[in-house]
Amino acid sequence: MFNLISLPYAPEALAPVISAETLRFHHGKHLQGYVNNLNALLPGSPFEGLELEEIVRKAVGTAPAVFNNAGQILNHNLYFTQFRAPSADAAPQAALSAQIEGQFGSFEAFQTEFVAKGAGLFGSGWVWLSAAGDGTLVITQEAGAGNPVTKGLRPLLTFDVWEHAYYLDYQNRRPDHLKALWSVVDWAEIARRYGA
Repeated sequence: MFNLISLPYAPEALAPVISAETLRFHHGKHLQGYVNNLNALLPGSPFEGLELEEIVRKAVGTAPAVFNNAGQILNHNLYFTQFRAPSADAAPQAALSAQIEGQFGSFEAFQTEFVAKGAGLFGSGWVWLSAAGDGTLVITQEAGAGNPVTKGLRPLLTFDVWEHAYYLDYQNRRPDHLKALWSVVDWAEIARRYGA
């Protein structure tokens, strides 16, 4: 059985980028709903007792309800644990910074491409920065509950482009929301995921 993760910061800590009200709905209602749904689907299924990532890998294309709920839990767990209070020091360091600059030309060029992919994803889903086995970085658009683990990639950073992630604060201004998120990314956590 899975439990709702605790936020590693106070609900108001990410304001004004993400308001406490948005977090209450997004974390406390939406994510809790996915946890409840998955827990109801697992007993007696072939996925019972598996780790979350393994459920996502095995359920893709075979068990849509299990995949959608497990995928959304995995996605949201990674999403909510990648933030910290707004800071001027909002850029990656060390090996991750070098990889971004080497592949994209600059951190700013990477940000532009990442936001464009998130803004351009039709409907609901996620934009991801992931690492391949050799450390190469990949930006992907994932519809619905999609997660790069199904492609053999290691997820590092994600922006949620489902409307419930931003509508209370930004209404239909998805690009503005995506651009604002850079100031709350915890690059130490993203670097830890890259080095893991």
